[in-house]
Amino acid sequence: MDILNIQVFKGRNIYSHKPVIRYVLDLGNLYDTPTNAIDRFNERLLAILPGLGKHYCSLGYEGGFAERLNEGTYLAHVIEHIILELQCIMGYEVNYGKTRKLENPSIYYSIFEYKNEKFATECLFTAVDIAKTLIKGELPDIESIIQHLERTSAETDLGPSTRALYEEAKKRNIPVTRLDHSSILQFGHGKFTRLMEASLSDRPGCLAVDIAGNKHLTKEILSDAGIPVPYGDIAHTPRSALLIASRIRYPVVIKPFNANQGKGVFVDINGDEDLLLAFDSAIKYSNAVIVEKYIEGKDYRLLVVGGRLVAASERRPPSITGDGVHTIRQLVEIENKNPLRGSDHEKPLTILRIDDMSRQVLRKAGYDENSIPAPGEIVLLRNNGNLSTGGTARDCTDEVHPDNAKLAVKAAELLGLDIAGIDITCKNIAEPLTPDNGAIIEVNAAPGLRMHLYPTEGKARNVAGDIMDYLYPDGMNATIPIVSVTGTNGKTTVTRIIASTLSLAGKTVGMTDTSGIYIDGRCVLKGDNTGALSAAMVLRDRRIDAAVLETARGGIIKRGLGYDLADVGIITNISDDHLGLDGIDTLEELAKVKSLVAEAVKPDGFAVLNADDAMTPSIMKRLKSKLMIFSTDFNNDLLLAQLKNGGCAVYIRDNSIYSFDGKKEALIAKVDEIPITFGGTAKCNIENSLAAAAALIALDIPVKTVREGLLSFKPDEKTNPGRFNIFKIGDFSVMMDYGHNPAGYRAVIEMVKTMNASRYTGIIGVPGDRRDENIEEVGRICGRFFSKLYIKEDNDLRGRMAGEVADLLYNAAIKEGMDSRNITIIYSADRALETAITEAQPGDFIVMFYEEFEPALEIIRKYQKIFENRDKIAASGEIKGKQAAG
Repeated sequence: MDILNIQVFKGRNIYSHKPVIRYVLDLGNLYDTPTNAIDRFNERLLAILPGLGKHYCSLGYEGGFAERLNEGTYLAHVIEHIILELQCIMGYEVNYGKTRKLENPSIYYSIFEYKNEKFATECLFTAVDIAKTLIKGELPDIESIIQHLERTSAETDLGPSTRALYEEAKKRNIPVTRLDHSSILQFGHGKFTRLMEASLSDRPGCLAVDIAGNKHLTKEILSDAGIPVPYGDIAHTPRSALLIASRIRYPVVIKPFNANQGKGVFVDINGDEDLLLAFDSAIKYSNAVIVEKYIEGKDYRLLVVGGRLVAASERRPPSITGDGVHTIRQLVEIENKNPLRGSDHEKPLTILRIDDMSRQVLRKAGYDENSIPAPGEIVLLRNNGNLSTGGTARDCTDEVHPDNAKLAVKAAELLGLDIAGIDITCKNIAEPLTPDNGAIIEVNAAPGLRMHLYPTEGKARNVAGDIMDYLYPDGMNATIPIVSVTGTNGKTTVTRIIASTLSLAGKTVGMTDTSGIYIDGRCVLKGDNTGALSAAMVLRDRRIDAAVLETARGGIIKRGLGYDLADVGIITNISDDHLGLDGIDTLEELAKVKSLVAEAVKPDGFAVLNADDAMTPSIMKRLKSKLMIFSTDFNNDLLLAQLKNGGCAVYIRDNSIYSFDGKKEALIAKVDEIPITFGGTAKCNIENSLAAAAALIALDIPVKTVREGLLSFKPDEKTNPGRFNIFKIGDFSVMMDYGHNPAGYRAVIEMVKTMNASRYTGIIGVPGDRRDENIEEVGRICGRFFSKLYIKEDNDLRGRMAGEVADLLYNAAIKEGMDSRNITIIYSADRALETAITEAQPGDFIVMFYEEFEPALEIIRKYQKIFENRDKIAASGEIKGKQAAG
């Protein structure tokens, strides 16, 4: 039993609108062995994981999975349920899973929902190990397994501060993404993007954070501003520490120069011996220590966010309460079983530890870890109340004196921090802080939020909400308009029209398409960028205020979507291209894949669909947003129904494009005025213009601007490279287009028929991953139309043998009646183009269906110059001849 492949879908995908993991499992010779045929397998499985007995499974009711076990289900199905159960045991609410057999009878693929990717992957490995152990007739050590998973969860999941911010953003419908597996969160998109690492925002500079980390410099800055701080100095050696203590007089505090979380902090030191012991411990955390005057009082943490105090806690040192029976060490072990305590920051409280500091505190109180305190006696384990060392917190937000709140805000501002934790020691936070009754001890640039979110006593404070209010105040947008475009043909052109028009409307646009990633019209990354990673890259760019994303079938299948919800999702059309790939064998299955773009639209956004496409009615049933349709046929039944019901639409009537917003009609432009329609002869570009116009209207772009966008969009290599680009070379022409399927070839041929050329020449090829029947159909289409053919092959054969695609095209064209003397096979696309140009006759129209645009464009530019020079030489010769004759 082996895992062959693991694929993670972080966003919406073809399996689920939730994050899922897909894996492929080879059951080997166990593929046809049901669970009830394995001795005691079911019994032992339910014994170690009793929660499985409540799983519904496909039967739809509690206990359904247990019934399937008893009936005899297959191991791939069982492993899927074990994975879900292990996640649930650790507190992750997941319930979606699916298992299906592939063509090989021993190989299955499974999908399961996850919350924590690294942990979920570990559950996958663990589930397989559990199944293998049970098959051997052995009982897995479930306690050790759970302990291992607990550690994995603690190490890989978001901490409480980061988790609170993540959940608060979700609650507010603010896009949020965890970057890699870190504690860094990205909120929003484009120019509204904000980053946070735990409670540290992206606004303070490195210098501000460094200053806050330098405790001594922080005190100097605060002291210079008249804020009370404890007097002290930096010591690098035990001797210098003793000198500082003698100068400021005991009691003193020892703390590492630049550590955090209360590590190595010793308070209320009253003698040289204790000071030297404390120094030895504190110096382990830093290259120097701070010796400062001990301030008597309670330990308070004030949280400042965006220039205001939002929460305050009294932090209490970790302690245990004696019972007259157990030792201090035993009482610590008992308390650590409290489910609220975790090994680090993953739970509201941290486990208690007995270390050098706690031993010193115990010794000072006359105890050691083996002492048995009296019933009810409270024994401190530390003098500081940091939650990271086991302390507890009491909310005291409403007790803070206004002067103290102002002092905390001032301290944060002095250090240049927008979010800060201000540590104050004083007898009563309700009284104004003065040099005689307290001081600010530290300023923290990345304060923990646990104590405010989950106080041991008092009111919980939604400080995550306060931080989100600060990041996005007064209902400020967190995202930019997002348009996602998919379909079989036309999606690149539609994407470019929309991006170009949004630029005219004053937007800084980020765009992805088959040729690259573009920011404000400038290419920042070349190549096919129609997948999820490219979309995410654009949406992270803080320069943009609109995004237009070409979203290809392959990218959807491999990684899902690179965004959560779009404002507009467009499906241009769906034809049988790509069938037979990635398990997609029917037009209905392909429509389901592409419909994800229309489904993943905001409730108040628009799905833009082609009323003339046969798949549209089925896609409409899947929508959760508003609908905008477009049609070239004003009598289309879907269009008429949409108009009758007051729906939004864009359509052709009287050779003009109109929009209808549910109430009134508006003329956008005449079809023959739009350059890419070539006077109305390029029907595919009429459809593309409609789709783009519909999307722009859905974005509330004024009709005037939509018209300007359509009329200014040219079919040239600068505006729409590689799509219907026509180049004049001497006395013949070359057109380049990315037609790569039967529908694309038909659209091009339908347009070029109107060019009235003396002869049409085709340079043709089809990607090797298309079905034989699709390749042959292209051959037949070309055999019927072109006078001469040059058949080339792509550099990327996509699994085909060299010459295989060319042979299919050649034979299909011959069967269609084309003379073999008019067909030349030249595998190299560049050589095929050069040959076609050099053999061209006056009045020829050459159409090249390219694989790579730029190399072909360079060849055309080269021959344009050659023919220009030839014409100049010829013209010069004519002039000289006339002069001589004269």
